[in-house]
Amino acid sequence: MKVLFDINVILDVLLQREEFLELSSSLVSAVETGVIKGYLCATTLTTIDYLVSKQTNKVKARTAIQSLLKIFQIASVNRKVIAESASSQFTDFEDAVQYFSGLLVPVDSIVSRNVSDFKQADCPVYSPSELWSIVKIT
Repeated sequence: MKVLFDINVILDVLLQREEFLELSSSLVSAVETGVIKGYLCATTLTTIDYLVSKQTNKVKARTAIQSLLKIFQIASVNRKVIAESASSQFTDFEDAVQYFSGLLVPVDSIVSRNVSDFKQADCPVYSPSELWSIVKIT
């Protein structure tokens, strides 16, 4: 199963967000073990570097990026992705870019804590708990 991970799920793990950590960590572990083929949008990595640097430091941010590159595949962002995102019905441009980069792969689904941000999506969008329920069964 190819799954695009929304940045919020990754940040739960990297920033140790207590309320969401266990479930998000379990999903990342499922990527590490090959149960899920995980993808990150290329722009997600630049945003992670920025946010983790601000909340911790640059060394931790770069270490996080290097770790993610060992675990996840990267969904490309090109002119077509940007153009489709800009003309889409998505209200949030970043979410649109993630979605359209995932379509290029193509991914089977998206996992996000903000499922409603992806109402325009033509593929299934799962909350972490919904995806975990699917992963546990398979």
